[in-house]
Amino acid sequence: MEKRKLGASGLYINPVGLGCMGFSHASGDPTEKSVAVKTLREAYEIGYDFFDTAEAYTGVSPDGTVSYNEELVGEAVKGIRDKVVIATKMGVRHNEDRSLRLDSSPETIRKSVEGSLKKLGTDYIDLYYQHRIDPKVEPEVVAETMAELIKEGKIRCWGISETTEEYLRRAHAVCPVTAIENRYSMMARWHESIFPVCEELDIAYVAFSPMANGFLTGKYTPSTKFEGSQDYRANMPQYTEEGYAKAKDLLDMLTKLAEEKNATMGQLSLAWMINKKPFIVPIPGSRKIERLKENFESGNIVVTKDEIAAIDAKLDTMSFEVFGGHRAK
Repeated sequence: MEKRKLGASGLYINPVGLGCMGFSHASGDPTEKSVAVKTLREAYEIGYDFFDTAEAYTGVSPDGTVSYNEELVGEAVKGIRDKVVIATKMGVRHNEDRSLRLDSSPETIRKSVEGSLKKLGTDYIDLYYQHRIDPKVEPEVVAETMAELIKEGKIRCWGISETTEEYLRRAHAVCPVTAIENRYSMMARWHESIFPVCEELDIAYVAFSPMANGFLTGKYTPSTKFEGSQDYRANMPQYTEEGYAKAKDLLDMLTKLAEEKNATMGQLSLAWMINKKPFIVPIPGSRKIERLKENFESGNIVVTKDEIAAIDAKLDTMSFEVFGGHRAK
């Protein structure tokens, strides 16, 4: 499996990273700490060397214990810190109704980075993201603060999650951006217009929710019983009867293609984007070892340019309802 460059940072990682959020946030009750740490360490043994977490990824266990995702990652990489790339994020807090409070002020960035360093148990963060654009703070101000943190050695490089082209260009002009982290999957292609900017500026595109919150694995349906109020998938539009019906043609196409490649549907959906552009790095998440192995192996599946073009042409004829936006025909 050939490693790929993480923007202009000089860092190289395997083509599939690990989204760690689900161990403590949005996928049901948090995983018990010792189990989560063991699983994350096993992920490293499988081959994962890029771990994505965030300050905001917290959850509450049934006994009232708060689970901090950064602490789980930090514990898991003890003794191998120099062999992995850790990405974390700042600037977002979750309200009780799941809405977001945004704050990317320089004061908050500095307070957050210190908290993340402590929870991760490290003296530097490889890739530090602005988790969401804060309309109250200009991109130049955020970039200037990140530049200072790089000079101080607290972060190696920085990125922006859910960015626009204008915001990215303005920020990059002040302090070069290494990566963006935007939603991307076969059902969520609305950010493809930013691909030329990534190529022009040598910026990596880290794709979150690359399997549309599990939908593209084909393992979930509207009748699936998700894990209660802490599992956000239960209310996602792709899992309604209407949303599922709209995506039936996509699932049928994936089933056929996966059989041809001797792969799973999830693997094919990941291989499609990995082979599309050398700067794309998907970060699927799972808490199951067998699924972690399956996802990682998608980096070994070859999908040709002609096959990708054929898939895209079919996707262009389809209409989806999916969490994060609406993909219209």
